[in-house]
Amino acid sequence: MANFESDRSNKWDQFFFELQSQGRYAFTFEELRNRFKSSEKTLLQGLYRYKTKKQIAQIRKGFYVIIPPNYSNQGMLPPYLFIDDLMKSLSKPYYVALLSAAALYGAAHQQPMEYYVMAETSAPRSISNKKLKVSFFSKNTWNQDDIVQKTTDAGYLNVSSPELTALDLLAYVDKIGANRVVTVLEELAQAMKATALSKTAKRYPNTPVIQRLGYILDKVLGEEKLSDSLLKILNERHVSPVLLVTQKEKQGELDDTWKVIKNIEIESDLVSILQCWD
Repeated sequence: MANFESDRSNKWDQFFFELQSQGRYAFTFEELRNRFKSSEKTLLQGLYRYKTKKQIAQIRKGFYVIIPPNYSNQGMLPPYLFIDDLMKSLSKPYYVALLSAAALYGAAHQQPMEYYVMAETSAPRSISNKKLKVSFFSKNTWNQDDIVQKTTDAGYLNVSSPELTALDLLAYVDKIGANRVVTVLEELAQAMKATALSKTAKRYPNTPVIQRLGYILDKVLGEEKLSDSLLKILNERHVSPVLLVTQKEKQGELDDTWKVIKNIEIESDLVSILQCWD
């Protein structure tokens, strides 16, 4: 019996080794079933044994990741190493978005604890436990010209371009926080290009988001070249006054250029940090 168990463990170890040699850290229950032709009960027992040894972790039903020794202390694999495989297993077009995308462009003075993924409607259920937090948002569609493929140790990752990232950040400013968004935009602006921003904004259907981004780039960050590219887009659309932050006080000063009602005082978190150092 001991030899049988040892032989079975060796086969599982070999399977995990082969996956990693292909640059993969994730697998599905269906792959496991096809590989070993065993009963569901036997496979679940094997998975439990490796989970107990903290050599694998379950991300969601039927989807698992291998935990290499260098990640054993965390007990979890960084999302960028398995998100592409996860979304392929769900047959969901996606891109890494918001703060997670910004961090990949060096625009994050602190690493976000949450991993943000945009998925084609309807989005998968978000994942939240002690070791992992992945928040999924949904869109009906987007243009592939606004998506960048980033290379990882596990292959490729679909990531929103700096320009699409900036627009999305303003679409979810109420969730992320105005000061934090401004802080990220201050750094993200260095990776943005006016011509690319113009093309992306022209495809972006949410006019109030373009207004808010233009206002912040212009009035808060002084990025006139970037903001001018957005103003040209708005001149071709019907523009109505919008609140800078919808969840705050509805009264404030109206900016005539952007038709944005400044209903909150905002400043970069980086400014606050520098003031603390002075």
